Amino acid sequence: MITKEILIEEVFKKYEDPELNIDVWTLGLIYEVKIEGKNVKVVLTFTSVMCPFGPQMVEDLKRMIFEQGADAVSIEVTFTPPWTPSEELREMLGV
Repeated sequence: MITKEILIEEVFKKYEDPELNIDVWTLGLIYEVKIEGKNVKVVLTFTSVMCPFGPQMVEDLKRMIFEQGADAVSIEVTFTPPWTPSEELREMLGV
């Protein structure tokens, strides 16, 4: 059975942003996860609107979610609210 906890541990905490080399969960890029049976919907953002790796990230995350047993995966990209790093992330990134 797919659960939010499994997705967090097995997908979001293992998939690193290709530019920052920090997982997408720690970065706070995952805004929402909905699971209905084996259907998964994820709302996420990127660190910038012009993220060159955005399409690749979406496809990689879809593949990883399907590998967890999902029958259908929908990933919605939003920029509302715009992503801003937490204070902890700012320290990690040195900014």
